[in-house]
Order: sequence, then structure tokens, then C-alpha cells
Amino acid sequence: MKKIGLTIAAVAALGLAACNNTAGEGTNNAVDLNATETEAGNDIEASANEADAVNATDNALDAAGNTVGNVASDVGNAASDAASTVSNVAKDATN
Repeated sequence: MKKIGLTIAAVAALGLAACNNTAGEGTNNAVDLNATETEAGNDIEASANEADAVNATDNALDAAGNTVGNVASDVGNAASDAASTVSNVAKDATN
């Protein structure tokens, strides 16, 4: 009878221990929450880095556009100066 009582108590204790896992579940949820928070932070940081890269690219394109505009203006000015010089030489030659 003593063996049966001890066996029943042992089975009941194991059953109770198996059912009471709330601390482990809470810990797992906290770990999952921390991992999710870390991932969200990493995603935000990556987005910020991408935005910085887009801004840098935009600025570089603006600078390149300004340089091309300046070169075109310089070429136009040089052509105008050359035409004026030719015109002046022609006037001098006829006078």
C-alpha cells in the first residue's frame, strides 16, 4: 500500500510540475519581445542609412548638374568671345 501511495504521489507531482510552466513561457515571451525590439531598431537604423545614401546621391546629382550647367555656360561664353574677336578682326581689316 505504501508503494502505491508513493507512486501516485510521484505521478501527481510530475503531472503538476509539467503543467506549471508559466515562468518559462513568460521568459520566452520577454526574449521574443527583446528580439523583436532589436530587429525593429536595426530596421529603423538601416532605413535611416538608406535615407542618408539617397540624400547624398541627390546632392551629388545636384552638384553634377551644376557643374554641367557651368561648363555649358563657359562654352557658350567662349563661343561668344570668339565670335566677337573674329568680328573685331574683320572690322580692323576693313578699316
